[in-house]
Amino acid sequence: MKKIAWIWLASIGFTGCHTLDLNPLSEASTGTFYSNQTELELAVNDLYRIAFWNNDNELFSDNEWHRGQLTNAVIGGTMNADDATVQTYWLNCYKAIARANSFLANKDRAVANTPQSVMLRLEAEMRLIRAYQYSRLITHFGDVPFLTSPVALEESYDVQRAGKDEILTFIFTELDFAAANLPVTYGAAETKRFTRGAALAVKARTALYLGKWEIARQAAENVMKLGAGYALHSSYQQLFTKAGETSRELIISVPRDEKQQVFNGAGYVQDNISRNAGGFGAQLPTRDILDAYECTDGKPINESPLYDPKTPFKNRDPRLTASIVEFNTHWLGYNYSPHPDSLTIFSAKENKKVPNKDSRAVAAFASFTGFLWKKGIDQTWPDRLVEDNDAIIIRYAEILLTYAEAKIELGQIDESVLNAINQIRARAYGVSVEQTTSYPAVGTMDAASLKKILRRERRVEFPREGLRYMDLIRWKLAEKALSRPVIGLPDPAAQNRAKWPFPGITPMGEDGIADYSGFGTDVKILSQRSFDKTRQYLWPIPAVERRVNTNITQNAGY
Repeated sequence: MKKIAWIWLASIGFTGCHTLDLNPLSEASTGTFYSNQTELELAVNDLYRIAFWNNDNELFSDNEWHRGQLTNAVIGGTMNADDATVQTYWLNCYKAIARANSFLANKDRAVANTPQSVMLRLEAEMRLIRAYQYSRLITHFGDVPFLTSPVALEESYDVQRAGKDEILTFIFTELDFAAANLPVTYGAAETKRFTRGAALAVKARTALYLGKWEIARQAAENVMKLGAGYALHSSYQQLFTKAGETSRELIISVPRDEKQQVFNGAGYVQDNISRNAGGFGAQLPTRDILDAYECTDGKPINESPLYDPKTPFKNRDPRLTASIVEFNTHWLGYNYSPHPDSLTIFSAKENKKVPNKDSRAVAAFASFTGFLWKKGIDQTWPDRLVEDNDAIIIRYAEILLTYAEAKIELGQIDESVLNAINQIRARAYGVSVEQTTSYPAVGTMDAASLKKILRRERRVEFPREGLRYMDLIRWKLAEKALSRPVIGLPDPAAQNRAKWPFPGITPMGEDGIADYSGFGTDVKILSQRSFDKTRQYLWPIPAVERRVNTNITQNAGY
């Protein structure tokens, strides 16, 4: 039996506990697998899991902060070649690539007992999966080893990094094949399988991230014209709960069910819910993201006369209160009030007032920023301590904004650009795009203004969806946004009640980055972010890979 390559060997060592894991999947050269349609389908199905599809961690951005973790290698500037996050990311990508390569090299064993149409569809799914993994790799690491078939162990030591442009060409070719051979839609029983729209959406995102504007525009437009029934969900808030799992807005989402035991556990749930509801109030929205939402007149908070820092949720884009729990509103069975003098609150569960564990005057570790996430939080979480919402990877709103951004960058500004942005803004206000007096419709054709609007729109549309990090990277804003401190509320004893919850209007830069440096002791520095612009725009090649194969070079600065 031929031995297999070092990357494949690394990848098969961590197969996880998913119910679709099968021993033959870690033995690509056994000669006994891929022999019938069932085994081909199992091989493909095994790659439909979150480890291979998750977007970037929101904690890598300026949108979210964790009280217990304080920092991480990205925002702390400590990323190195031995970092566990780097190794896991690399490993999962190459694990999926190795399995896809093995499938494609051996699938013809099943040709005699598998319908050609099924064989072609499964091949298209695998090629999409492999292309997506390479997309993840080149956007984070740049040049990487490029393998399209199983490699013998003795050959693997000569593997070197291939140029990302070469790999990008391959990615687009593979995605074109997938788009040509995947169905536009499936029957109700298979709604979560990859479709033509999924292949085109991955192509659009990849092209956007790599600055291939014309390809991004065309791929996004093809999704918009596909006839697959994609549409924005009527309710922004509902989209991210169980009720939104069948929405026509979803293009790629990974099913997660409580019975599968593959979701985030009780600790994650408790980190994200209030202390009154039995949580820890630890994984938090930052002040940065709260200040990014416009006022209802379409102006940022430092320009709008509607904004009052003492009532920061009022007169704001509705996505703010759909994403972050508004003060003095009912949430998870309790009134939410982090005010230091709010020592008791009303509990709807107990029908009486109870000690307010969401005030740091009562509970020292209540939310340090004062804010809690609402987006994606299901009302049943406190009772079940299980987070099993489907993971949204790409949705139609991203396609609309990709189309708009690509057209702006190409200098092709027209009504279709405005319409793409305005569809999303109108949905936030619960009105149709034509009702331009009922929401702050974008009407300018000025390229510089539209670029600012587009970037702000992406930020407030996609928090907690793992897109902010790559936006900061590709816009070259990480060196600014991730070099400023995370700020929170002063300790209760130091809190000036007249300046609750915030001492003034936050200065916002032209790039939408908030500046809190002028507020002195009226804010508390919770953590200092640090981003090294000389090296951190690319991740390091994992040291373990270079120890095995010294022909693989390292990115600069590591």
